[in-house]
Amino acid sequence: MSEQIHDLLIKGGTCLLPHPSDQSLIEQQADIAISDGRITKIRDSINEPAKRVIDAKGLHVLPGIIDSQVHFREPGLTHKEDLESGTRAAVLGGVTSIFEMPNTNPATTTEELFQDKLNRAKGRAHCNYAFFVGASHDNITEIARLEKMPHCSGVKIFMGSSTGNLLVEDDESLEKILAQGSRRVIVHSEDEMRLRERKHIAVDQADVHYHPVWRDVETAVNSTTRLLRLARKTGRPIHVLHVSTGEEMDILRDAKDIATVEVLPQHLTLYAPDCYDRLGTFAQQNPPIREKRHLDRIWKALLDGTVDVIGSDHAPHTREEKEKPYPSSPSGVPGVQTLVPIMLNHVHDGRLTLHKFVELVTTNPCRVFKVKNKGRLRQGFDADITIVDLKKQKTIQNSWIASKCGWTPFDGMKVTGWPTHTIVGGHVVMENDQVIAPSLGQPVNFEDTL
Repeated sequence: MSEQIHDLLIKGGTCLLPHPSDQSLIEQQADIAISDGRITKIRDSINEPAKRVIDAKGLHVLPGIIDSQVHFREPGLTHKEDLESGTRAAVLGGVTSIFEMPNTNPATTTEELFQDKLNRAKGRAHCNYAFFVGASHDNITEIARLEKMPHCSGVKIFMGSSTGNLLVEDDESLEKILAQGSRRVIVHSEDEMRLRERKHIAVDQADVHYHPVWRDVETAVNSTTRLLRLARKTGRPIHVLHVSTGEEMDILRDAKDIATVEVLPQHLTLYAPDCYDRLGTFAQQNPPIREKRHLDRIWKALLDGTVDVIGSDHAPHTREEKEKPYPSSPSGVPGVQTLVPIMLNHVHDGRLTLHKFVELVTTNPCRVFKVKNKGRLRQGFDADITIVDLKKQKTIQNSWIASKCGWTPFDGMKVTGWPTHTIVGGHVVMENDQVIAPSLGQPVNFEDTL
């Protein structure tokens, strides 16, 4: 019998492996063998032939990073980004899977429009992909069916900061949506009524420093309080996106029975007024980047277990668009490519452990969204792997950004920790800042879809 030849062998890396008896991670030097897109062996040493061998000595081998909140703008807004450029940015940043948002043009609110996105991604995406369906006033009775579509990462609700039929601002409609279906619903939680009442602040001041004044703490707290009440009333689990206030963290800490929580690298790294002094409207996003007391409280919530997931909320706009005078300037910043370096730099600075970071971008997204066969380095699991050099020092630069927008709010930031290889389905798609095997991404599967 001829000896098996593995497709890929990763040798000598420090692997973050699942603990045999609980949900934690352990660091262990090991070799990983991969064939047919799956992890086939994890051993202290594997001395068997392989078509490709990666010498990972001195590197850390992580489960493939999942960015569970990106806006790739296709269809309808592809001058900012599309599924090809967005997923290229993802793999250059060490991200192996993305979940993409429904606020495209047209919005992803029907089975036909959802299938159109899957068709657009096929053969063009460099990483794995899934799409959220948007809840609207028009598809309330369809939610339970739409959320069960294959490769659907769930239902997205905008309680504020959206336009057209994707905006669900009133409690009656929100309750109807939460009462349909069973999968965890993800929510942009800002109180639309208060935003409308206070819009004059932004218009009158015409200064981006007033962005967090207009979209104040009460705007966020009001919305999240309403949301939690309705979630408990309907029994529907929710996932609160990009939480930006310390006050919300105090509420959500006691709501783990019904709510999971996402935070962004931006809210963990930037703070007002400094970010607006330096970046102007290029730091403008919703909900806003706030004063440092909120950053400190978000870090506390991340470390005490209130926070479940880190996502990037990658939301690119062109320079021309961002340079418009506030508040005509659009909200949103790119982030999928910088998520891993920014957070690894926080690991280097001692703000969190590597284990905690990995949980927040692999194990936990898989738990929250019930992802099939990903999120762990385990025999039989999909061979999605991110290899990083925790000692590599680089400066993030606009010239590195693959997104069509061509800029990042972190331009010029020196970081320690960098992705060296992105492996998608057993294929090395990124190596040393170059995409070497394009368009190999596949749709992500979930436990609770058809």
